[in-house]
Amino acid sequence: MFDFFKRLFNRTPPPTQPLAPESLATAQLSISTAPLSFRTVGASALQVAHAQSVGRVRDHNEDSLLAITCSFEGVNRIPSFGLYIVADGMGGHNMGEKASAVAARSIAHDIVKNIYFSLLSENNDDDDRPPLQEIMVNALVGSNQSVTKAVGEGGTTGTVAMVFNDQLIIGHVGDSRAYIIAASGLEQLTRDHSLVRRLQELGQITEAEAAIHPQRNVLYRAIGQGDGLEVDTQTLQLSPGMKVLLCSDGLWGLVGDNQMRDIINSSSTLQIACDRLVEAANIAGGPDNITAILIEYNL
Repeated sequence: MFDFFKRLFNRTPPPTQPLAPESLATAQLSISTAPLSFRTVGASALQVAHAQSVGRVRDHNEDSLLAITCSFEGVNRIPSFGLYIVADGMGGHNMGEKASAVAARSIAHDIVKNIYFSLLSENNDDDDRPPLQEIMVNALVGSNQSVTKAVGEGGTTGTVAMVFNDQLIIGHVGDSRAYIIAASGLEQLTRDHSLVRRLQELGQITEAEAAIHPQRNVLYRAIGQGDGLEVDTQTLQLSPGMKVLLCSDGLWGLVGDNQMRDIINSSSTLQIACDRLVEAANIAGGPDNITAILIEYNL
């Protein structure tokens, strides 16, 4: 099994062709975006869907997404496990798309190896495993080294959601976002590591001014942009019916929180919600690549 995952994460992705602008209203990632549903022994279940578009302006995709949902049914059940990543690359000469892909694979490799492989061992012992937040931080820091080595001048955001039983662990660098959608509404979990967000926090500009600021895409923290990477983490306990949205700024920068909430809550499936979110961003102009992952937790 280890060799299988090793081959999976080291595999070079096949080249993709840019999509014509007229086909982008519902353009999606070449990987299947059919809704995935996995039930685990016990009371937990994860449902996952995702969608992606190059947008209406750009001719190539610098976003990467990765979604892994694992379940085990049998004697001595192991916890339900899910790992979901959105990475938004930056850098000229295709450096952005390479940076985001390297980061996503590196993060997934480290987390799967240190958490799920140990769970599959007959001798697994929770006492021997580092805290989940520590594993998350180490994985993102490791991806920083991988991107620096493999890409050089490129960089990327990295927003990661890991589900372990009913725990949600978030790791975050950059300005891709994680949201929680519950009965009370939609709440942003992550903090943008952007210049305009920092200026807002200091009271120097308003939210309206930030939306049109000429440096609104400038990040002060990103993967692959220097040593000593600082990673934001948090842990939440999930309740039945809660949904988690991960997305790049190509979505949240054009579709407001209220509109995203309404789309998600009015959609009959997670996949329809993802498709409609991407479509809304394209209808609003689609100047950037768009990525969305939706995860629903149910007992």
